[in-house]
Amino acid sequence: MATPSSNPGTLYVVATPIGNLGDMVPRAVETLQTVALIAAEDTRHSSRLLAHFDIKTPCVAYHDHSDEQRTAQLIARMQAGESIALISDAGTPLVSDPGYRLVRSARQAGITIVPVPGACAMIAALSAAGLPSDRFAFEGFLPAKQVARCTHLQSLVADPRTLIFYEAPHRILETLQDMVQVFGPEREVVMARELTKTFETIKGDKVAELAAWVAADSNQQRGEIVLLVHGAPKPEGDAITPEQIHIMNVLLEELPVKQAASLGAKLTGLKKNFLYDWALQRDS
Repeated sequence: MATPSSNPGTLYVVATPIGNLGDMVPRAVETLQTVALIAAEDTRHSSRLLAHFDIKTPCVAYHDHSDEQRTAQLIARMQAGESIALISDAGTPLVSDPGYRLVRSARQAGITIVPVPGACAMIAALSAAGLPSDRFAFEGFLPAKQVARCTHLQSLVADPRTLIFYEAPHRILETLQDMVQVFGPEREVVMARELTKTFETIKGDKVAELAAWVAADSNQQRGEIVLLVHGAPKPEGDAITPEQIHIMNVLLEELPVKQAASLGAKLTGLKKNFLYDWALQRDS
């Protein structure tokens, strides 16, 4: 076991390109060249990136299936004075990528953590979507099974924020069709596909039209995809916040609609009749 040092190393959380290698920031290259070790999601995938920038730093795999022993080994090396860089296959680590356990463990061990910002598919898509960006919610990947996916979408149907999802190409058409059923055919959705790559595509439309477009063109069912959904319009009169929606969703899991609306009115300050109508609309 490494001996703790009076000058422990640093954990650098380094963003890498999501496609175009020109998006690799100079600070990231310098960091990866100077640390003692790189913890990579997939060392074989990252080897091409590192070779392109002439980075010869040793790599070790660190991914969702890494055990606690691997985490402890990396923490011990940093406690002994070595600095380590954490990278994912593409983009910013921890954003629907592994690394959370290592960062949390490092922080608990008193190790300094330094972010090295760069590419992030979610933010890149939001910047070009033309949807409201003052408030947004990143939901990551939706459940693979349709029932669970629709249930999750239903919990977001009244959320006024722009909603951002990652989706796998083999599920994109099914997800868009589920959004038509849950959000209604008129809800605006933007699909950003293969960002920064050769076949980058960003298209926005009513979700029913977008689903039909994807169904008609199999090329749109390939690559890495970000979906952005326009937030729900504010209801006339009373308005319900995401926090109030969460309260109502919890109540409706345990109580009939009438009782949930009555108790919800006491907890949220909203009118009972409004919450009753909202709950019926949610379940329609």
